[in-house]
Amino acid sequence: MTAPIPFVPLPARAPPRAASGLLAWVRRHLFGSPGNALTTLALAGLAAYALPPALRWLVGSAVWHPDYAACRALDHAGACWGFVAEKWRLILFGRYPFAEQWRPLAATAIVVAALVVTAIPACWRRWLGGVWVLALASFFVLMSGGILGLARVDTGLWGGLPLTVLLTLVGMGASIPIGILLALARRSELPLLRALATLYIELVRGVPLITVLFTASFVFPLLLPQGMRVDVLTRIALGIVLFQAAYMAEVVRGGLQALPKGQYEAAAALGLSWWRTQQKVILPQALTLVIPGFVNSLLSTFMDTSLVTVVSMYDLTGALRLALGDAQWRSFFLEGYLFIALIYFACCFAMSRYSHWLEHRLNRWTRR
Repeated sequence: MTAPIPFVPLPARAPPRAASGLLAWVRRHLFGSPGNALTTLALAGLAAYALPPALRWLVGSAVWHPDYAACRALDHAGACWGFVAEKWRLILFGRYPFAEQWRPLAATAIVVAALVVTAIPACWRRWLGGVWVLALASFFVLMSGGILGLARVDTGLWGGLPLTVLLTLVGMGASIPIGILLALARRSELPLLRALATLYIELVRGVPLITVLFTASFVFPLLLPQGMRVDVLTRIALGIVLFQAAYMAEVVRGGLQALPKGQYEAAAALGLSWWRTQQKVILPQALTLVIPGFVNSLLSTFMDTSLVTVVSMYDLTGALRLALGDAQWRSFFLEGYLFIALIYFACCFAMSRYSHWLEHRLNRWTRR
């Protein structure tokens, strides 16, 4: 009979490293491999070298009040934010009458509030359409005037941030349904319908946006009947919508092609009609899959509105050029471009992060 093996306890081991928290995130993402560690250290060294003088120029030595003499005396050794303090109303509202600039401010605030409400999933109800009808009606009433005791302001004087927001909303809001119809037509079994949709999409995608804007502004009026006139803002908005719809069609088509054939077969087995299949089964899944493409188009439209300056309309970037028309402040153009770059970055970053959250929320059905 063999002797029993004595029990020898193993020595206690150290607790595992934390899998969550700041230190775990830094260890996993910044020092997870030798290459990551070297890159992190190199970027940290570059930041340590470049950030102190940049912060000194941006903040420490900057002039914050609209004092031209102080800015000239500084001789660009620090930022002259006095230029922004002096010209911010012209940059944000363009050539809109100075005494009436509370109107574009209120109009933009109403539209932004509607966007915030739309971003909340709990508000995705039928009444949301009424909110947008009211918001857009309020926007045009405030901007145009002519009623409720408001002075009439021609659309040629609209500019700055309100014009950028308006063109982006109209461009995306109208191009999405047109793009969906074009995508469905391009995948149609009817040869003529498919050929026409393909011809339109490929033709528009092969033309720069600036050409579309020139055509809408200068060529389209020549084709109208005698005495008929369409407002320049309407023509530009229509051009952006038709241009963006071609790109939206390809985004949606990618989502339609990504769905497995079984989804169509399951809908057919349930006896759903073609339109009901698209409405209840195909499009909800396809549109969810292409949220990154939608956001990419949204950001592109938001930034491409700066091209309207070539047809004498002044969005945010164009309004800055108006402000730089003052010879006294012209040499401080860098501060002005940094100011509008900050606005663009804040808006685009907010839209990007929201789309990431929305994609994660709506794509739960794809996760196992």
